[in-house]
Amino acid sequence: MDLFEYQARDLFEKHGVPVLKAQVATTPEEAKKAAEDLGGGTVVVKSQVKMGGRGKAGGVKVAKNPEEAEARAKDILGLDIKGHITEKVMIAEGADIAEEYYFSVLLDRSNRTYLAMCSKEGGVEIEQLAEERPEALARIPVSAIDGIDAAKAEEIAKEAGFDAETAAKVAPVLTSLWTVFEKEDASLVEVNPLVKTGAGDIIALDGKVSLDENADFRHEDHEALRDISAENPLELKAKKLDLNYVKLDGQVGIIGNGAGLVMSTLDVVAYAGEKHNDVKPANFLDIGGGASAEVMANGLDVILGDEQVKSVFVNVFGGITACDAVADGIVKALEILGDQATKPLVVRLDGNNVEEGRAILKEAANPLVTLTDTMDGGADKAAELAAAK
Repeated sequence: MDLFEYQARDLFEKHGVPVLKAQVATTPEEAKKAAEDLGGGTVVVKSQVKMGGRGKAGGVKVAKNPEEAEARAKDILGLDIKGHITEKVMIAEGADIAEEYYFSVLLDRSNRTYLAMCSKEGGVEIEQLAEERPEALARIPVSAIDGIDAAKAEEIAKEAGFDAETAAKVAPVLTSLWTVFEKEDASLVEVNPLVKTGAGDIIALDGKVSLDENADFRHEDHEALRDISAENPLELKAKKLDLNYVKLDGQVGIIGNGAGLVMSTLDVVAYAGEKHNDVKPANFLDIGGGASAEVMANGLDVILGDEQVKSVFVNVFGGITACDAVADGIVKALEILGDQATKPLVVRLDGNNVEEGRAILKEAANPLVTLTDTMDGGADKAAELAAAK
């Protein structure tokens, strides 16, 4: 789950990372009041969308007084930034910036560890810096056991090229940012820029945090950070039904048991779709090992609720859950859904009790269901049916 900047700022403050005072506003009048509450001086009005490039898009503006803050908020609220509409702005204290740095810690999947990245050149597109001047961006592996303690923070600062005086000030902030990463079960904590003020203080002026939803059971307070309005309603519905579902931009709904099988199914459908008006997979949906009637009905209910879906490909390999149980689930799911089920289903069963499963579907003779013997054949038929709609 990606957080808004103001939410990241609050987590930073909670764990001792130095930040500036700020308030959130949803109207120009609230922005003016926030600027007054922050002392009436210079503030920065920042669009709150989960998207980079806000400054270039006009979503970050300086205001010298509350009246200007109100005017700038009026300009920014409602602003479309790469398809994300600004509904909130953060009013933050102005800062006397002397230098700008960059720091992040993230999950490094390729090396099965964590990675800290740090640079004395912050406030810029870090991807561009990494490509054009990779030597300016230090990359230091971080042990999941040891994390970033004082010694590791000093190592990171040294690798980034900070002088001894600045490194001594930066290092404690890096350990606090690691605390955010560790205690909140994050997969990314990024600050760009981390600044040194004219007075020599180190402050996190911006923040980006992504939380690992697999750890939600440890963090009841994380639910309050969720932005329901920004979530896809189908993904939200699937989450409530405890389904592993991801919405995609296609026309063939996918149901499978096992993440690997579903990923392979996406590829096969995409390939088959090239021959049928370039139709594509509409979703990822892994129903896991227990394809009960209820689970299958819930999955079909979510997929059929997607207006883009023109056909559904159910691709199941019977293992722990045998094919006859899966077939029973499909038949009963269609009975449960009744008139809500209006789109053709292509079903491919293989594995344990496959003949029994196919027999159950043939006997049910539901006009929506087409049986296929192979994965490639099923993908081709589902793509054909979707293209014909």
